[in-house]
Amino acid sequence: MFADKFLHNLGIYSERMITEHSAGGNSAFFETASFPWVNRIEENWRTIREELDGILAKGQSIPNFQDISKEQAKLADGEQWKTFFLHAYGHKAEVNCALCPQTARLLELIPGMKTAMFSILAAGKHIPEHRGPYKGVLRYHLGLIIPPPQGACRIRVRDEVQIWKEGGSLIFDDSYLHEAWNDSTSVRVVLFVDIVRPLPFPLSLLNHFMLWLISVSPAVRQAMENIVRPVSHPKPV
Repeated sequence: MFADKFLHNLGIYSERMITEHSAGGNSAFFETASFPWVNRIEENWRTIREELDGILAKGQSIPNFQDISKEQAKLADGEQWKTFFLHAYGHKAEVNCALCPQTARLLELIPGMKTAMFSILAAGKHIPEHRGPYKGVLRYHLGLIIPPPQGACRIRVRDEVQIWKEGGSLIFDDSYLHEAWNDSTSVRVVLFVDIVRPLPFPLSLLNHFMLWLISVSPAVRQAMENIVRPVSHPKPV
């Protein structure tokens, strides 16, 4: 009980310090030009897309997000939001990475990469407003399959709305309330990556400690077990 309260208070303190002392601490979206590695990822987006196409061909073997993390059940139901994890809070999904070797290689070039997956959103799906659990990471999206019309696939972070573009990047602070839409008639896919938020010393040490605590939490351990467990969904009859 005491430990849980201590960690909760430490998390609140860490988030306040991050907001006060990080560059762009109050920003919803960040300029991608501030992250030199983004160009390398964008230059190779078609390579990533080719490996994604191979994964999508597996169809029903791709798990729903709520199959990986039960906490996502309030955001996703049925077959509307699927995820193919490559990394989760610093834990590598070896089998999945082996199926996407070039994507896995490119992910290793991203400083502070903690979580990476293909986020597959069904046509007509709205992800309701929610916030990420901790401000110590920033979220990167690379558009891979963005169906028309323009603006049908979009994301709101705080009070700002951005649209995804194929081969284009977004970086944002997911600790703010955000929601997403796929108002098109086909699937939308982005490469979804969480990176360690750049922070000055010694705040960076506190942040790495908080991220380590998250990585060894029961919720993350259970999610990793679900990621490596084969998932099959019954085929319609």
